[in-house]
Amino acid sequence: MSFPPPSGPVVLDGGLSDQLVAQGRDLGDELWTARLLVEEPEQLLAAHTAYVRAGARVVISGSYQASFEGFARRGIGRRAAARLLGDSVRLARASGARWVAASVGPYGATLADGSEYRGRYGLSAAELERFHRPRIEALLAAGPDVLALETIPDAVEAEALVRAVRGCGVPAWLSLTVAGAATRAGQPLDEAFGAAAAADEVVAVGVNCCAPADVLPAVTRATAVTGRPAVAYPNSGAWSRSARRPSSPPSLPSLAPAWLAAGARLLGGCCGVGPDTIAAMARALPAS
Repeated sequence: MSFPPPSGPVVLDGGLSDQLVAQGRDLGDELWTARLLVEEPEQLLAAHTAYVRAGARVVISGSYQASFEGFARRGIGRRAAARLLGDSVRLARASGARWVAASVGPYGATLADGSEYRGRYGLSAAELERFHRPRIEALLAAGPDVLALETIPDAVEAEALVRAVRGCGVPAWLSLTVAGAATRAGQPLDEAFGAAAAADEVVAVGVNCCAPADVLPAVTRATAVTGRPAVAYPNSGAWSRSARRPSSPPSLPSLAPAWLAAGARLLGGCCGVGPDTIAAMARALPAS
């Protein structure tokens, strides 16, 4: 079966960090969830499996904050780092999910200072492309079904990532983090979504880790600008590195049908969204 399927919604997983905290893991580390690739990979598999049992058809690998540079600061060489990036895909595959999305998080995530929510790193699109390309190549070598270019805060990085996946032979989705009608860096959404419009590899465009109220207008713009299906997986309305938040609100499953009607085909949750909410979302949407 191709990715994504030609019609009908596909349920994504929820916040990986939230499930790991629920499993008793401490994520107070600059590698965040990627630390477990090194020390406790079985915990990542357990978290992915919890979402599959909840009804997720797609699980996103634990590579959001994984990078050659970040691993190097732990004394891990490039060959071992490439293996760890591949392990993130293999662990997701072992969960039994129908599809595996390899997470390509933003440059700012590797800085571990929250700058993925600000963007404008002072780097050019060419510099950002050079940073992302080796990570993407290592993830592709492990055979994901799709690349999740996710939590992207500005149009420059969106452009860089679209360049980096051209000709890769694997579909990708591009997902921005937004604030109202703009990227987190303050640019018009049309500018950032437009970066994907001419790239055949990008099969869906949308938003993640944003406020639930921002999803519908952003999805509407994404489909209008690109003509592609949309992806939507917001957070619970609050963000915290510790992942210690109240459980996700019951509003996400009730909002999902409107996102579907606006063109979203890939729907799930991000920070603060756990398996119970994903299960409720799966029940709220028609089966694909």
